[in-house]
Amino acid sequence: MKKYWIGATALLIGVGASGAPNTLSSEEKSAGWILLFDGKSMKGWVDPHKKTPPGDAWSIEDGCLKATSKPRIREDLFTTRTFRDFELVFDWRIAPAGNSGVKYRIQDHFFVLPPEPKEKFEASVQRTLQYRTKVRPGKGDDYVVGFEDQMTDDEANPDAKINPKHTAGALYDMVASTTPAAAAHPAGAFNHSRILLRGNHVEHWLNGAKIVDSSLDAADAMAGIEKRWSIVPVVYGMLLKQPKKDCPISLQNHGDAAWFRDIKVRR
Repeated sequence: MKKYWIGATALLIGVGASGAPNTLSSEEKSAGWILLFDGKSMKGWVDPHKKTPPGDAWSIEDGCLKATSKPRIREDLFTTRTFRDFELVFDWRIAPAGNSGVKYRIQDHFFVLPPEPKEKFEASVQRTLQYRTKVRPGKGDDYVVGFEDQMTDDEANPDAKINPKHTAGALYDMVASTTPAAAAHPAGAFNHSRILLRGNHVEHWLNGAKIVDSSLDAADAMAGIEKRWSIVPVVYGMLLKQPKKDCPISLQNHGDAAWFRDIKVRR
C-alpha cells in the first residue's frame, strides 16, 4: 500500500488543478505540499538582486527561475525556509552542453577566492577557508557545500560523458545514476525530478524512474567525496557528519543557462 501511495503521489504532482505549472491542486494542498515558486516573483527565495552589490545570476523568464549564462556573480539561489526530511519535486531544462543542479542538506557556502596560477579548485577552496571574509565581491563564484542532484545535457556535456557520477540525476561525485540515458530528456526539453530525503537515506527520481537509492554517509558514496576533498578536510568533515540538518534548498548556477519551474516540497 505504501509503495502504491508514493507512486500515486508522484503521478499527482507536477501540475496544479488547472493543469498549469507553478500552482497547487486542492489534492496537493491537502497532502501538505508547499509551492516554492509562484512563477512570477522571488517570493520564498533569497533574492540576489537585493544584495550589495546586486547579483545577476538569476532572473524570471516564461514562468521559470532562470540561471543566467556566465553571470558577473555566479551564485546559487536559496529558499528562505529550511527543511530536514522532505519530498521535493521540480521541472527543469538545461541549455545544450549545460550543467546545473539542485543542492540540499547544505552545510556552508562562500565566495571562492580567485585561483592562483595552476591552482586547482579544491586548493582555492582551502585557501578561501583559511582567509575567509564576509565581504560580498563584485564578481566571483559562490560554492555551496552540500549534496547535489545533478542536471546536465548528457549527450554534449564533456564532464557527463566521462564520469557516470556527473550525469543527469546522479548524486554528484557520490552515486551514479542507474539509467541516465534512458531517463533524461534532451537539452531544451523539460524533465521532472523528485528528491526524497529521510534522515540520511535519499532517492533521486527522474521522469518517473528511480535512478539513485543510497545513504548520504554510505562508505561507497563517501569514497568520491573523501578523494576529492582530501586536501580540504573541513569540507569532507561537513559532508560526512552533516552538523546542520535543517537547511535551505538551492538551485545551482554553474555558468550555464538552466530553467526551473513547478517547484514543490512537503516535509
